[in-house]
Amino acid sequence: EKAVNLKKDLAEMQEWMTQAEEEYLEKDFEYKSPEELENAVEEMKRAKEDVLQKEVRVKILKDNIKMLATKVPSSGQDLATELNVVLENYQLLCNRIRGKCHTLEEVWSCWIELLQYLDLETVWLNNLEERVQMTENLPDKLDAVNDALESLESVLRHPADNRTQIRELGQTLIDGGILDDIISEKLEAFNARYEELSHLAVSRQIALEQQLQTMRETDHMLQVLQENLAELDRQLTSYLTDRVDAFQMPQEAQ
Repeated sequence: EKAVNLKKDLAEMQEWMTQAEEEYLEKDFEYKSPEELENAVEEMKRAKEDVLQKEVRVKILKDNIKMLATKVPSSGQDLATELNVVLENYQLLCNRIRGKCHTLEEVWSCWIELLQYLDLETVWLNNLEERVQMTENLPDKLDAVNDALESLESVLRHPADNRTQIRELGQTLIDGGILDDIISEKLEAFNARYEELSHLAVSRQIALEQQLQTMRETDHMLQVLQENLAELDRQLTSYLTDRVDAFQMPQEAQ
């Protein structure tokens, strides 16, 4: 009777493993929204816990069959063969569910990381847009133009590492058919805004550099003119002080 019960327990265990494999490993999942992906991650975590909890039951079956084999070798030998099959299938099921759970957790982590990088770059784009707007309607002063140019250039020196991560993470998820529509939409919007603002910022940078160069050249010309006028004023003052007749002065002084 004990052998019959153990044989029944082995059959039930094998049936449960077959159902678990069909439910958790053979279903075709399509992750079209973050909610679906998150639910799948949580489901696989529960599946992993559920399967691992059966380890106690498997151990009890193993111990009982070993004990029976010492008392009734003939019956125990047959059950031991069936037990080995169940143990092998159980270990395989554990490994596969662990693997799928790990994969889904990695995918979810990849999605969260992508969102974080997008948030970082969006903050940078907002800052860049603000700096570009600050270059409009500047006072016609050298210091103001120079400060605006330096401020814009400091933002443009932003490293490209984050954008590389966004591209690679997004492509990895899209290639796996995971959240592909949502990610494609997000990347398209981000790239379009990045290209538009970058081109605008570089154009403003070039314009400010040209404006600054022109203002510096104008300032230099005014400085030379002021120096010449000051020298002329000094000469004229000396002529007046010495009561020199106008016709005795050099022609430029006249």
